[in-house]
Amino acid sequence: MELWDLYDKDGNKTGEVWERKPMNYLNIPEGRYHIVGDILVKHVDGTFLLTKRDMHKDIYPGCWEPGAGGAAQQGEEPYECAVRELFEETGLTADSMDLIGTSRSERSHALYYSYLAVVSCDKDSVVLQEGETTDYKWVDAKGLLDYAESADAMRNHVERYRGFINELKDEIGYDQ
Repeated sequence: MELWDLYDKDGNKTGEVWERKPMNYLNIPEGRYHIVGDILVKHVDGTFLLTKRDMHKDIYPGCWEPGAGGAAQQGEEPYECAVRELFEETGLTADSMDLIGTSRSERSHALYYSYLAVVSCDKDSVVLQEGETTDYKWVDAKGLLDYAESADAMRNHVERYRGFINELKDEIGYDQ
């Protein structure tokens, strides 16, 4: 059983708890939200991790996504959630993890905390989590930007990283 603390739009705990079941996040009461830790993974060599979602996921099955992420468990803070999700979904531990954005989704009743995790691991040490991810690849900055601009990109993920993506475009002189 997965339990989530609920929050108001400003990120304050309401004292309410939600039991997660497939797709029932859409039924979270109006004005209530759960926390999601969203992690963009950058290797010290400048490449970025893309993971492929399991075909049995209830949201975006089989799609490639940048990094890792998931919902905070009851009692878990956003940063703790991001550290846990990064390890669970990739087997990686970040050398550093910085908050690069926050956003709110009315549709999914979520407060997103987006982090940039920098890792120095052996790039073949990624461990896929059964039921979550089925493949991974490392792409250079241009590859990440090509993904972000492609029709295959998960738009909501890309938008959560928009500020970072725009800075990266400027940094490498990206012009699709």
